Amino acid sequence: MTSAQGPNDPKQPAPPSGNGDAGDKGKGGGLPPNLPEPVIEPRSRWLPSLVWVIPLVAALIGVILVVKTVSSRGPTITISFVSAEGLEPGKTKVKFKDVDIGTVKTITLSKDHSRVLVDVLLTKEATDFAVKDTRFWVVRPRVAASGVSGLSTLLSGAYIGVDAGRSTDDQTHFVGLEGPPGVTGDQKGHTFTLHGESLGSLDIGSPVYYRRVQVGQVVGFSLDKDGTGVTLQVFVTAPYDQYVGTNSRWWHASGVDLRLDSSGFTLNTQSLTTVVLGGIAFQTPPNQQSGPQAQNNTTFRLAGDQSDAMRDPDGQAVHVVMNFNQSLRGLSVGAPVDFRGIVLGQVTGIGVQYDQKSRSFRMPVTIDLYPDRLGRRAKQVLPEQGTQASQDLLQMLVNRGLRAQLRTGNLLTSQLYVALDFFPKAPAVKVNGTADPLEFPTVPNTLDELQLQIADIARKIDKIPFDEIGTNLNGSLKNANALFDRLDKEVMPEMRDTLTQAKQTFGEARSTLQQDSPLQSDVHQALQELTRTLQSLNSLADYLERHPESLVRGKSGDKP
Repeated sequence: MTSAQGPNDPKQPAPPSGNGDAGDKGKGGGLPPNLPEPVIEPRSRWLPSLVWVIPLVAALIGVILVVKTVSSRGPTITISFVSAEGLEPGKTKVKFKDVDIGTVKTITLSKDHSRVLVDVLLTKEATDFAVKDTRFWVVRPRVAASGVSGLSTLLSGAYIGVDAGRSTDDQTHFVGLEGPPGVTGDQKGHTFTLHGESLGSLDIGSPVYYRRVQVGQVVGFSLDKDGTGVTLQVFVTAPYDQYVGTNSRWWHASGVDLRLDSSGFTLNTQSLTTVVLGGIAFQTPPNQQSGPQAQNNTTFRLAGDQSDAMRDPDGQAVHVVMNFNQSLRGLSVGAPVDFRGIVLGQVTGIGVQYDQKSRSFRMPVTIDLYPDRLGRRAKQVLPEQGTQASQDLLQMLVNRGLRAQLRTGNLLTSQLYVALDFFPKAPAVKVNGTADPLEFPTVPNTLDELQLQIADIARKIDKIPFDEIGTNLNGSLKNANALFDRLDKEVMPEMRDTLTQAKQTFGEARSTLQQDSPLQSDVHQALQELTRTLQSLNSLADYLERHPESLVRGKSGDKP
């Protein structure tokens, strides 16, 4: 079906001009009269269609987003770890104080396959973290001496923690830590270095105490290059770091310090934490004032216990060897050398030697003595070591009986120690003061002397002829039995007769001495007469004393 064409349709042929129009009009089918001829103009082709506007707008938005993304994106850094446990590309976040500052992009292996390389895209605001001293570590659930950490990652997953550096040097490659650092860059305080003989029960995170208050922790340790000790780094937080002076003393506060003295048992420990995890304590000596505040990374000596830390400096040691002719069972390296209750040194070695001259064994014990432990006054009076005066003084003390002796320090454990004391009856000994080490004379301990005396008594008892004594004693017993038989047969009958006669005599004497017996009555009357006679004599004596003339003239009133 063909649609009707309008008068302005360009496909319609133009009507004839001139006389043709009049003929058509006369036929009754042409255009109206006086109508202008239409002007046909073609449609403009230079304006685009509205369909192309949408892609252009989308492209413009995409460019804007790309520019915004590129402008807001920070640097890309690479962190190497031993393991990529818990890390996932595109999911694991990098956080600083629980704020996201980046995301893990890719995880690859290093060329030698010893570590993993983690590429991290930081945000624009985290550009300052890409500096030289920034530290990274993976935050996971951990149980350490300082406590339990990272429990939040059980639900959210592991993430990379950051400790912001303060350097101005940019860096894009980092070596990640295997655990969180003990001290972060925003913590205030001082780090100190301690040198000790052993690590004991200490670990990273072990507490540091000052007067039983926790003021810091152990942040690192390492074995000395020569293998003779350990070096520890401890961090004391502010404001407690002001109590660390140049004269502060440090010691192991691990475990329990149990002592028995004249006042009874004494239990000393810093806290229950140190009993399980160990710890370190420091303090200024009681007889000293706090020195100037110690600077960062100051080095201190780490003592084994508080008493060792508070002891005055030992000074130069004197190396001494003591030869004992007895068993050294119970004596160990480190045993104290005691002089009347004052520890002057410790045992450093125990050995055995064969003496070719005497063809016997001797037990040498090497000892380090510290004369400065005798006190400040003794230090001022004692001559310098190695001089002739010091040798003369030592010989004088030995002549007075100064000797070394092994003694039992604990009856339960039978542990021995070396005691220095004076034994006036000890034999004279010549000491070589120039020898190194110095050979010091010894005496046996009282227990050994007692054993020798008991052995001597046993030898003497063994010489007693017990068999001969037994034979003689048996003969003596036989003779005694014979004597007892003779006494029973011969002497006993006579003794019975004698006792019977004595009994009769005692009976007669008793009857005689009874109160109603004639003898008793006669004696009673005689005593009465004697009493009256004595009374008369008394009266006469009194009269003569009053009238002595009556001896010549007679009694007055008497007739001549």
